[in-house]
Amino acid sequence: MTGGGPGAALRAEGHALPVASAVPALLAALRDSGRAVLSAPPGTGKTTLVPLLIAGSTGGRVLVAEPRRMAARAAARRMAWLLGEEVGGTVGFTVRGERRVSARTTVEVVTTGVLLQRLQRDPELGGVGTVMLDECHERHLDADTAMAFLLDVRAVLRPELRLLAASATTDTGAWAALLGGPDGPAAPVVEAHGVPHPVTVRWAPPPRPVRPPHGMRVDPALLEHVAATVRRALREDDGDVLCFLPGTGEIARVAGMLGGAGVEVLQLHGRAPAAVQDAALAPGDRRRVLLATSVAESSLTVPGVRIVVDSGLAREPRMDHARGLGALTTVRASRAAADQRAGRAGREGPGTVHRCWAEAEHGRLPARPAPEIALADLTAFALQTACWGDPDASGLALLDAPPGGALAAARATLRDLGAVDAAGHATSRGRRLTHVGLHPRLARALLDAAPVTGPGRAAEITALLSEELPASYGSDLAAAWRAVRRSTDAYTGRWRGEARRLEAALRADEPDGDRGGGGGGGARSGAVTDDTAAGLVVALAFPERVARRRGPGTYLMVGGTAAEVTGAIGETPWIAVAVADRGVGRAAARVRVAAAVDEETARTAAAGLLAAYEEVRWRDGDVVARRVERLGAVELAASPLRRPDRAAVRAALVEGLRAEGTGLLRWSRDAQDVRQRIAFLHRVLGEPWPDVSEGALLARAEEWLGPELTAARRRADLERADAGAALNRLLPWASGQAGRFAQLAPERLEVPSGSRIRLDYGGEQPVLAVKLQELFGLRETPRVAGVPVLVHLLSPAGRPAAVTADLASFWREGYRSVRAELRGRYPRHPWPEDPSTATPTRRTNNPRR
Repeated sequence: MTGGGPGAALRAEGHALPVASAVPALLAALRDSGRAVLSAPPGTGKTTLVPLLIAGSTGGRVLVAEPRRMAARAAARRMAWLLGEEVGGTVGFTVRGERRVSARTTVEVVTTGVLLQRLQRDPELGGVGTVMLDECHERHLDADTAMAFLLDVRAVLRPELRLLAASATTDTGAWAALLGGPDGPAAPVVEAHGVPHPVTVRWAPPPRPVRPPHGMRVDPALLEHVAATVRRALREDDGDVLCFLPGTGEIARVAGMLGGAGVEVLQLHGRAPAAVQDAALAPGDRRRVLLATSVAESSLTVPGVRIVVDSGLAREPRMDHARGLGALTTVRASRAAADQRAGRAGREGPGTVHRCWAEAEHGRLPARPAPEIALADLTAFALQTACWGDPDASGLALLDAPPGGALAAARATLRDLGAVDAAGHATSRGRRLTHVGLHPRLARALLDAAPVTGPGRAAEITALLSEELPASYGSDLAAAWRAVRRSTDAYTGRWRGEARRLEAALRADEPDGDRGGGGGGGARSGAVTDDTAAGLVVALAFPERVARRRGPGTYLMVGGTAAEVTGAIGETPWIAVAVADRGVGRAAARVRVAAAVDEETARTAAAGLLAAYEEVRWRDGDVVARRVERLGAVELAASPLRRPDRAAVRAALVEGLRAEGTGLLRWSRDAQDVRQRIAFLHRVLGEPWPDVSEGALLARAEEWLGPELTAARRRADLERADAGAALNRLLPWASGQAGRFAQLAPERLEVPSGSRIRLDYGGEQPVLAVKLQELFGLRETPRVAGVPVLVHLLSPAGRPAAVTADLASFWREGYRSVRAELRGRYPRHPWPEDPSTATPTRRTNNPRR
């Protein structure tokens, strides 16, 4: 380390940090190859000491990228303290909405989101000598993207730029290979070995089974058990308690359960006020319990903590790409996360971790959290890569490629926003959206709403949407906006700061001639109410979530998803949904935040989904011909068509036939017989005799019902169509075989009495049902198309007496018993001894003809 840099003025505490011994090897790796991976356990000084020593030994500013704003501010404060300075001198930081740097700053801590914006504006990162990506093991999407861009910069623009990936885990092989490039050797890996204090693991499963997490819901019984575990740990162990919970809602509930515990309870999360964050990161005057999200897993050292209580839960993003619904969901924490959390208890001395699950369950937990790129909405990522010049991200060095379906959905959203062209390349509008520092949807809403509502109101409403709204503000965004303007709570301070930032971004985006009074948009905004303004911003951000009421508390979004709403907002005809989630197995989404809109606003915001067309289709059992206007899945208006297109009507009738079957047609007895005769020939002879099964007839409906379909206009016309006559069109006329139809499958068969008896072709064999006396003298069974008929021999009264397919055998063997049974009953009818030589007779009652 050379003199004169920040490292020269370090307090003794800095030189004593365990990572200091690894710094010479790290500096050598950066000097020799310009790339390195640092593996250092939490608490060793990786985040706070290493940047200072690099700045003191190499040229150029050191840029440290942290995944969270809290971590960035805390790291900068800690480094400034080690130098005996205030933040903004040698060490500064920049996060969204806050920047504290000066001309003297040589180490700047930023969030990965800020780093991405800088890379888009200035890919060369002028003046920066080293970029350190901290906590890269957490696999946040912005961090993965920033590293890919930095590797591009180093390969093309600035080969001297030094890159350092810092991880709190030893799983560094993939990062070393990534930094080494596809053709080069892996980047050097430098390991810092801390002096970990022992941490005793105590398994503390709930005394009774609890329901697993579902969506954002956590079983209250588990939270009660976590609070009880904290109380027990306070009794049994020494030191402050750091308790990990999945989200702010659970933190607030457990905080309420710990009232009266005689300790200071702090709530530590990304939205906590800066004063609370500062208090958490400084030694307390009395014993403390810090309730934290995963924000406290790494990066931050919380002094005084010797006890960790781990609920075992975490929040991960999930995206329903088909419905455009993104949300956080509660999951079991990974084993890697559990190890990180437990390590917090051993940073300053021996500690204890209480894990609120059974030891037998631990091995079944996922080994590590899934990378965010595999789970999250990729719209912002897709816009970043499009602006970078690599729309499909195929040329970027990423540890995990983006899922194809998620990336396609993101690019489709960007096309709808006008942010990319048909090839996926960024438009000038897309570049404007990136400069705002918001998700592209919110940036679009801000820019497009400002001319209508005025920049100030557009910025305020968009700021409400830029982070999770506290549940206490309710589901009506306009009401929440009015409430937050009167409030003095911690959320209000953050909201006001973000609103100011967004309004400044709008001013910077305006053409020079429009700056100064809010422009034309400000002049027009006076006529726009708060409710209208809130609805417009939400509708512009989420046009596919504009929804129309279809019943009490139920809506249909124009994107096709059903939605359920509670509260007064659920009584308005139209809403725009800002936040919704759809639980596993639920058909409808649950709306958490929405704003009322009118139909005109809905049409404007979702104009890309507006369509007017003529619709002719089979619906509710008949042909419906209408002129329809729709906004996506929502039907706005419809009127009857007087002269619908004939081809469309024909197609609708075919649709109806296929939906309801050939039973729509008129099937007389003759028509049914024709179908059965054709089916018989197809079965026994095959081609060219056609298949007339239900499926086959429906598949060829337009062929054999052509004239009937052309003439028909509605269901009633089909019901009058003669199916039998139409079936004749399927006979093999072209080959000349159709002329043999009556010969091969005759409708009737003449018997010895001279009667012509109708054959029944409904079974496997044709059936001839005839009075026994009419067949006297017939020695052999009749055949049809080579198939023996099944003879049903009837009594003089027309009742079945015998069935045979071998008439000669029946005369020899079966007739005697029939004769003996029936001749006494019917004495006036002939019953000869030898029926094969007797004279046939028609003298029967009620012959079946």
